[in-house]
Amino acid sequence: MKNFKNILLATTLLTALTSCEAPIKAVQMDVIAEDYIKLVLQVGEHEAGYIDAYYGPEEWAAEAKAETGSLKELGELADYMLQALPRVDTSGGTDMERARLNFLTKQITAVRARIAMLQGESFTFDEETRLLYDAVSPKGSTDTWDATLAELNALIPGEGDFKDRFAEFRKQFQIPTDKLGAVFEASIAGCRAATQKYVDLPKAESFTFEFVTDKAWSGYNWYQGGANSLIQVNTDFPIYIERAVDLGCHEGYPGHHVFNAMLEDKLVNDLGWKEFSVYPLFSPQSLIAEGTANYGIQMAFPGEERLKFETEVLYPLAGISTANATTYDKALRLMGKMRYNYTDVARAYLDGEITRDEAIDMRAKYGLMARDKAEQSIRFMETYRGYVINYTLGMDLSDGYVIANSDGSAEGRWKAYEYLLSTPMTASGLE
Repeated sequence: MKNFKNILLATTLLTALTSCEAPIKAVQMDVIAEDYIKLVLQVGEHEAGYIDAYYGPEEWAAEAKAETGSLKELGELADYMLQALPRVDTSGGTDMERARLNFLTKQITAVRARIAMLQGESFTFDEETRLLYDAVSPKGSTDTWDATLAELNALIPGEGDFKDRFAEFRKQFQIPTDKLGAVFEASIAGCRAATQKYVDLPKAESFTFEFVTDKAWSGYNWYQGGANSLIQVNTDFPIYIERAVDLGCHEGYPGHHVFNAMLEDKLVNDLGWKEFSVYPLFSPQSLIAEGTANYGIQMAFPGEERLKFETEVLYPLAGISTANATTYDKALRLMGKMRYNYTDVARAYLDGEITRDEAIDMRAKYGLMARDKAEQSIRFMETYRGYVINYTLGMDLSDGYVIANSDGSAEGRWKAYEYLLSTPMTASGLE
């Protein structure tokens, strides 16, 4: 790489690393931050999909394409940066500046681990998530899941296999294809209105929405910069009424769209912290992003407010009867108690403890889904691996943080939640 010193790791930084003088001055944090962006952009040239969003200088992206370092070179650069970070002096800085240093350290640790994985190095599931997401997920209990299935069985009585019986019961809550647009439009509007009560959204924020097919995921937010997002929803499988709020809040308000817009507004624009203009998918940033997005659903619609909104607004738009809405809501809440099954199946499957067929069977049983849908969930974990912990553990850590840092009022909870959306947080800072 002929531009080694121009593009990555300024000479002053390299000099400081090899000297025994005073710690690197705080101003050098910006040097490391710029180097981090350019490192991520170059890793992105080696792995499609690695960069989830980038809205920094276009010339940096062009430089990464024009002259990409080898994985070996990029790994060495990441090592240099990790050596430099502990020597940054933040003793006279603010809590936010110290959080920034911790964030960069965790993010670059994840970049280094991802480079190693691209070079063929393998980690156990828990080792991988610790390196990439700064967290290790707890294990669930088969006894708990079986007990939950028994509760569900009692809630929806009948004859035959419960999974088949539940699938039949659930059909009445499927959104007709020709109603999807109206239902999702209303749902996102409701999520936005609930968020706006407590959060001052960045000016000119907006999104584009579309339905897609043939994806490993059910929904995705592609952040474009300038407080603008492209939100996509996958229609490969039937979409049930609850997914309108799930995806409207998760991908939109107060989830991914708001999270990215707040980081851009508060950190990139206000503070000039350019490192937040790039988002590597396999990094600690994703645990906060996915965790707050999932938790954002109950922030927008706490308690019974969700069912009220669904039955008064979304059910009529979908042409769905509300006769069994309360029972269905209770069933969905019970299913939420089995959410760590996905993480545990991913761990066992990716660590080679169970076969692919066994993983599909477990997802079908405890996710109460058809085999083709269960296969899609396995396809997701094969693609994104340990990323799955970000939805479950990330949500629980977000919940714990909000409870611990608020007075319990709606205003207090939203203030703590908004702090999560607009500061340099990683999982270890939430525990």
